[in-house]
Amino acid sequence: MTRQATVRAYWIATSLFALLLLMDGIGGLTHAQAGVESLTHLGYPLYLLDLIGAAKILAAIAIVQTRFVTIKEWAFAGFAISCVGALWSRMYVGDGFGLVILPVIFLAIMLVPYVLWKKVRQLAEAGPDLSPLAGASGSAAS
Repeated sequence: MTRQATVRAYWIATSLFALLLLMDGIGGLTHAQAGVESLTHLGYPLYLLDLIGAAKILAAIAIVQTRFVTIKEWAFAGFAISCVGALWSRMYVGDGFGLVILPVIFLAIMLVPYVLWKKVRQLAEAGPDLSPLAGASGSAAS
């Protein structure tokens, strides 16, 4: 894949993933029916929707920004931890395979922009011709 194609794929995957996080975060903050039913089924308090919803909105912002590398890493890590927690919770309450596998699918979806981001950073460090990714080389303090 060429540099330009890699950068383009990165921004498409990152934008779609950030949009997914943003929509899920808004759903949490507005206490969407599916979220309420899911948390009730899993035995969690409903205020967790507000906490996770706000965190997902902040993660969406962190993932699209290009200046603070560590914050972006934490956003990806936070989503991964959330997926592992959801997987564990689904298994604990005895949900079927269809519901248990969903957090794994979301984790796999997250890996696409994450791996592409690492590749773009590697390419940016190798050469200066990726100007649209100012700060993506990881040299900015976070």
